[in-house]
Amino acid sequence: MKHHDYDVLDVEQGRPVKMWTRGVPVEEDAKRQLANTAKMPFIYNHIAVMPDVHVGKGSTIGSVIPTLGAVILAAVGVDIGCGMMAAKTTLTANDLPDSLGKLRSAIEKAIPHGMSPKTRGHKGRDQGSWDTPPHPVDQAWLHLKDEFDAICRKTPKLRNTNNYKHLGTLGSGNHFVEICLDETNFVWLMLHSGSRGVGNAIGSHFIELAKQDMRSHFSNLPDQDLAYLSEGTKHYDDYVEAVGWAQKFARLNREVMMQNLIAAVRSVIAKPFETHVEAVNCHHNYVQKETHFGREVLVTRKGAVSARAGELGIIPGSMGAKSYIVRGKGNPESFHSCSHGAGRVMSRTEAKKRFTIADQVQATRGVECRKDANVIDEIPMAYKDINAVMEAQRELVEVVHTLKQVVCVKG
Repeated sequence: MKHHDYDVLDVEQGRPVKMWTRGVPVEEDAKRQLANTAKMPFIYNHIAVMPDVHVGKGSTIGSVIPTLGAVILAAVGVDIGCGMMAAKTTLTANDLPDSLGKLRSAIEKAIPHGMSPKTRGHKGRDQGSWDTPPHPVDQAWLHLKDEFDAICRKTPKLRNTNNYKHLGTLGSGNHFVEICLDETNFVWLMLHSGSRGVGNAIGSHFIELAKQDMRSHFSNLPDQDLAYLSEGTKHYDDYVEAVGWAQKFARLNREVMMQNLIAAVRSVIAKPFETHVEAVNCHHNYVQKETHFGREVLVTRKGAVSARAGELGIIPGSMGAKSYIVRGKGNPESFHSCSHGAGRVMSRTEAKKRFTIADQVQATRGVECRKDANVIDEIPMAYKDINAVMEAQRELVEVVHTLKQVVCVKG
């Protein structure tokens, strides 16, 4: 009899929860959150939990939730379509400039990043959006504009969001742009972002509508953040349309950033080089229809990546840690999924209390990156050990490339 690398959390009056978490810590609050989700009546078969699992807003990050006839909006969240993109180049470590600071500076100029001046204490323009979007943004927006106009006719307040001017921008928090070296010293370009302000607005708007629906129907939810929309209702159809558009925005957002990242590197490195996108542009916060165990279901991945047999994906570590290009093994029990990163072991607030700038400097030694008080919440020690995370999901993926960053731009 085959012994699996997952444990099962049995939930009274709910579906089982299969957890690929051996050797990594899992908070009791995360287990309670998973159990609450497993009690929802439309969960299909079981919930799959990745080794980077940790507590999230309403729904647990690092979980794969299949449903029939309904969608839990918090299981998609507000960073709709957040994900990764990586491109291998023909450059090697020897081609990088002696001063990596010039490279970092060029990237920071090419890709708007961070939050507004009011939030971050900077003067001048909002660093997180374009003043005048460049040509690649205009071209990408052509693929989004008509559908966005149709969505805004139904939900007019979305018109007043950061949408067009956020296309091709990074954001803040755990979003990043990196230059990495693989195991043979080839240079890779990698970035992490999603649907930015407009995706947040879409997620927040429909989550509130779902909560209102729950209250009006006196639904007895184990957690009000598990508010859902049922298939066939107006809000459901509008949400599916809007979330699909936000996922398209997120994918194009990463493509535009990658174009600008390549141009920024070429502005510093005179040697001609090519890029090959070896890891697909992959979401890790999204919902889509898939077939599992012989039935078409809605699959929500919140902090999880599709890992069908032969499919390439990206599992980043934290600042100063390794990242991985992986190939999926198509494990049916995980709904063909793997982790989306290392996963936090503490909140941002806790990390800022516990660690100092000196700790950040030590932990990111050898990486050209910000080492100030505003990024302490992203210190590697605030995350799980990426090596343990990878070991726990050996049944789900195989490692194709191991990357180590040398430049990291944070929002």
